[in-house]
Amino acid sequence: MSSVPPGAHRAHDGDAFRALELLGRTPYGRVSVTLRALPFVTVARHVVDGGRVLLRLHEGFGYAQACDGSVVAYSADNIGDREDGEETVWTVQFVGTARRCVPEPAELELFGPAPRFADDVPFAPEYLCIEPQFITLHHLEGVPVRRPAHSA
Repeated sequence: MSSVPPGAHRAHDGDAFRALELLGRTPYGRVSVTLRALPFVTVARHVVDGGRVLLRLHEGFGYAQACDGSVVAYSADNIGDREDGEETVWTVQFVGTARRCVPEPAELELFGPAPRFADDVPFAPEYLCIEPQFITLHHLEGVPVRRPAHSA
């Protein structure tokens, strides 16, 4: 039985490298896990460090604790990061086991400044490390950038 969903493809080494390279171009994605047998998705700041992906979450939410030791899915895309005239959309998704970690000073620097607040309380960072497996990379062509009518 295949371990890759129908219609998806397991990235070859070159595709996996390209997927991680694209992931490094956008700062945020979504981590998915099950909590009490229900699916849950939250936003996370990520950095790619070698073949690993490090996530920064707010400790007060308790999500890193829920993810620690669990198989999670992570996805990110460039939908909100495109310039006018750019019509290529990509999305990267992978699964892997998340582990709490303490990043090295150089890794912390890659994250940049943390948010000041999360739900009106001071942001307290905690970190997860994932070694991606079953990476998928998809592209859509001819997708115009759409800006809200009220934006400048």
